[in-house]
Amino acid sequence: MIFLGQASNYRFRAAWHHLWMHGGQQEAERLKQDLAKKYQADEDQVEVYHTGRTALAVALKAVAKPGMAVIVPGLTCIAVVRAVRAAGCVPAYVDIEPEGLGYDWKSLDKKLKVCYNGSIILVQNTLGRALDMRKLEEIAKKHKSIIVEDLAHCAGRFYPDGREVGTVGAAAALSFGKGKALDTISGGAVVVRQGEILDDDRPTRRPSRGDRWRDRWYPILGWLMRGACHIGLGKIVTGGFLKLGWIARSADAELDTQVGLTGGQAKLAREQLRNLPKGLLREYYYVRDRAELLPSLARRGYHLQEIWYDAPVSPARYADEAEFPTEEYPQTIWAAEHIINLPTWYEEAKLQPVREMIKPCLVEPKAIPGSLTEQPKTHETSTSHKHQHGQSPSKQEEEKKS
Repeated sequence: MIFLGQASNYRFRAAWHHLWMHGGQQEAERLKQDLAKKYQADEDQVEVYHTGRTALAVALKAVAKPGMAVIVPGLTCIAVVRAVRAAGCVPAYVDIEPEGLGYDWKSLDKKLKVCYNGSIILVQNTLGRALDMRKLEEIAKKHKSIIVEDLAHCAGRFYPDGREVGTVGAAAALSFGKGKALDTISGGAVVVRQGEILDDDRPTRRPSRGDRWRDRWYPILGWLMRGACHIGLGKIVTGGFLKLGWIARSADAELDTQVGLTGGQAKLAREQLRNLPKGLLREYYYVRDRAELLPSLARRGYHLQEIWYDAPVSPARYADEAEFPTEEYPQTIWAAEHIINLPTWYEEAKLQPVREMIKPCLVEPKAIPGSLTEQPKTHETSTSHKHQHGQSPSKQEEEKKS
């Protein structure tokens, strides 16, 4: 059985190890040293927090002026929007290019022309698919914009020019939340190279006892939830855990600069940082009739309903808060309506059957009415699916693996 959420990165042995994780404050300091070295920053400009959205907010505050526009890809999550607003900035959405999930360059250029109070371009590298950083730097230089990298999906990956993600922007933020590139259930870090972390944004206390309890137990509870899905009781068990307060929705995590990362989670993050995956965080496809396909797959034992992202700003229940103007971003809307994604850290034998099942339903990105894209996509996009499967990694990735 294949899952996207519910601590799916944790097999039972890893979940048991997580339950008994331990480490003192020195582990957090060691993690900061490791991050400073990896991402080429001064150690005093690295900090760790209990949530990734807090780290992102601090990264933006370190380099932004109040009221600045932060360019955000249309396909994102409410955590990013909340971080932007917490930094005293204004989210400015830009349409995406569905094939690679990155910015549509014409839409980005058009948006930057009207950012009169200066702008920051947030580089999300959605699902671990690295964009063309050289092209982005040209546009940023043209509009005098600042680049900030969000590494939640892409820590350990490389841009097409060979530079490691996280080593380019004025600042970078990492998330250690559920299903991210580094996964300690919760947590995050900020790395600032051009700017300064404000003294008021330094953590002063540990997470609450309840939060620490939920973080420790979540992989075990996730293992139970996955087992319950196997016998058709997944919704009941998950709902029960939510009602009891034993688990919390990821989208509802706190944003508090005063709450730091626990020593145990810092120790786990250090272990994972030494062995980051190089491929996509999620293997993705575009399909027709998704609402019919997903229940059909579930009946065969493949539970793929938890999609990144099935709304322009996920979860869809926060649409009013996100204030996303759907009529302006047709390519983002199309992608959100058609995308499904698979976990990529499972054995190939478990992934291949579901690929065969969805093959008849695949659709290609194409010229979408109302978009700024002039040239329709051709059948060449099938090559991109090979890259998504990890069958044709870039030369840089092969060199790093060797």
